[in-house]
This record gives sequence, C-alpha cells and structure tokens, in this order.
Amino acid sequence: MLTCGNVGKTYATERGPVVAVRGIDLEMRRGEFVAVVGRSGSGKSSLMAMIGGLLRPSKGTVRIDDTDIWSLADDDLTDFRNRRIGFVFQFASLLPTLRIIDNVALPALLGRRTDADAAYDRAAELLARFGLAAQLEAYPAELSSGQQRRAAIARALINGPSLLLADEPTSDLDEETEAGIMDEFRTLNRDARMSFIMVTHNLRLAERADRVFQIADGAPVS
Repeated sequence: MLTCGNVGKTYATERGPVVAVRGIDLEMRRGEFVAVVGRSGSGKSSLMAMIGGLLRPSKGTVRIDDTDIWSLADDDLTDFRNRRIGFVFQFASLLPTLRIIDNVALPALLGRRTDADAAYDRAAELLARFGLAAQLEAYPAELSSGQQRRAAIARALINGPSLLLADEPTSDLDEETEAGIMDEFRTLNRDARMSFIMVTHNLRLAERADRVFQIADGAPVS
C-alpha cells in the first residue's frame, strides 16, 4: 500500500545544502506495522513528513494505494491527506480554545464528507475507546499529558485512515500509558488492518512492530 522510490530531501541553508534523506526505497504491505528507528538527525522525521504529504521531496516518488501523492494538485493532496492518512505527532498539538470533543471532530468537519452529528458521534466513540468518555467537554489544559496524547490519537483516527504515521507517539509518557497506547495501536493494526509507520528512539517499542527500518545519516542501514 506504500512505495517510496529513491525518496530524498535536501535543505537549502546559509551554509549550503544539507542532505537529510539520501534516496530511500521502502515498500510496505497493507496492514503492516513498521518502526523507523535511528538517532536524532538521522532523517526519520523528514522521511515521515514526505510519506505523509507534509514535506515535498527533493527527488523520488511516494505512492500510497497507487496514487503518486506528490503529483497531486495542492487541494487534491490536502483532501487525500485528510481522508487517507492519520498523524500522531510527538506533542499532542490540540487547539487550546476548543473542547476535546471539538478537537477530535474537527478533521471530519473540515473534510465536509460527514455531517456534524455523525462527526461528533464518531469523536465521542473514539474518545470513549481511549478512556476519555468523562472528558468530552474538557479543554486540553484540563487533561494530563497522557490524556492529551490519547485525544490526539483519537483525532488521527476520526476519518478512518488506511495509514497512520506516528512520530515518537509515546515520548514523555509513563510506562503504563505507553504500553496502553501501543496495545491500542496493535489492536487497530490487527482488527482494522490499518497500516502503521512509527518513528521511535525506543528499541523496546520498535520490537513490537512487524519490521524495523533503521536509518543513519539519511540512508537505510543494511
């Protein structure tokens, strides 16, 4: 369901070009769980952003379900990303002036493919799944960091994506919360055949993936 062909990224800086990703080939089957590991600065997050349609590659192609995403017009890419890809970032990045249920429902409302009642029903269902049924009306500042992270995961799932990209999704969380989130990821991966790519420094978490893809200095490690 995912093919990266010779994907690379070079950044222009005042000191000259900096190569972050050096032409990576990666294929992923539907329903596979891949952990991307490597040291800070190895190119993991840049690769993730190119796969997710957030950062244009300097070279190469990214195909998701036979769609060359970087050949799409900007509006079409935005729509594809909203419908087909879920994102969980290192920080929850919830909108502070919106209630938790509003934060989770928002991507469905922006997509204009679901009416408001259905979007909010789906948001409430997802929040309950992640143990937040009592916090629907709360604001982000009223939740713990672990609760905020679970709400962010619910938001990533609101449109039923076929691919979920998680960048250090359990950093700064306690081991119990971390284990619970990983259990939910594996359940979604197994039951919904949702494909996962997870960037992590945590080798113990990476071992729970189907496959580990290691990067060093922007290139895969054999």
